[in-house]
Amino acid sequence: MKVKVINRSGNALPEYATALAAGLDVRANNPEPIVLKPLERTMVPTGLFIEIPAGYEVQVRPRSGLAAKKGITVLNAPGTIDADYRGEVCVILVNLSSDDFVIEKGERIAQLVLAKHERIDWESVNELASSERGEGGFGSTGIR
Repeated sequence: MKVKVINRSGNALPEYATALAAGLDVRANNPEPIVLKPLERTMVPTGLFIEIPAGYEVQVRPRSGLAAKKGITVLNAPGTIDADYRGEVCVILVNLSSDDFVIEKGERIAQLVLAKHERIDWESVNELASSERGEGGFGSTGIR
C-alpha cells in the first residue's frame, strides 16, 4: 500500500528489518543527543510527516530489543496516528531502567505498523446478550 511521506530528517525512511516483519523501524531526528534519565519521558521527533489512507491508522510500538536490553519503551504503546493528522510523527519514550539512556540522532527508537480499523455506529439497547464469561472482569478466567 502506498503511503505519502515527507522526510525532513536526513535519515532513511522507516524500513522493515526482515521480509516478514510487521513493523517499520523509525529513527530519531534530534539535533543533539537526548539524555533520558531513569523514569523520565520525552517526545522524540522523527522528521516524518505522513498521509495515512482513510480507514487506517499507524500504530507506534516499542522495539523489543530496546525494551529488553535497555528498559526503553513507548509510553502510550501502542500510540495511534490518525489518518487526518498531518503534523510531525513524534515518539513518546520512557526510561524504565535505573540507568541514563542517550538517544542519538538516527537511532532506531520505535516501530510503525499500518493497521486497518473499523468505525463504530452505536446501537443503544437495554440488555446485552449473555455470554459464558458474563460480567467477570480482570482475572476472572483464572489466568494469572
